[in-house]
Amino acid sequence: MTHLKEGDAAPDFNSVNELGEAVQLADFKGRKLVLFFYPKDNTPGCTTEACNLRDNYDVLREKGFELLGVSADSEKKHQNFIKKFDFQFHLLADTEKEVLNAYGVWGPKTFMGRTFDGIHRTTFVIDEEGTIAKVFTKVKTKEHSKQILDAFA
Repeated sequence: MTHLKEGDAAPDFNSVNELGEAVQLADFKGRKLVLFFYPKDNTPGCTTEACNLRDNYDVLREKGFELLGVSADSEKKHQNFIKKFDFQFHLLADTEKEVLNAYGVWGPKTFMGRTFDGIHRTTFVIDEEGTIAKVFTKVKTKEHSKQILDAFA
């Protein structure tokens, strides 16, 4: 669904994490960023994806990746999600959907014959210069870390 592709400049963003701290793309300059968008905290697929990233966090970090999750959930919901599953990475509380829209991951979805607006599970890997190096639109929640690592092997 996203209009962004590899080689495009990553859209800048200014948002807040689960602690209410300001976070922007420029904070990651000089580092590779895995920016993963997911529909909702504490749902089966989203929990599986985030736990897979958590379980492989050290390996991803060794390969030079920073991780940052994004959904439209509130700071409080993110705090609970992080505490419950012991995540080592921050989650952006994009309640106004500014980051979601900038990256083109908010829009019509169909589930069980019903169409509604929601977040399309998508991951962007942004290089040290702020360029999109990889876009994952078909995220495998149980092995997303492997997808990322294989793409940069």
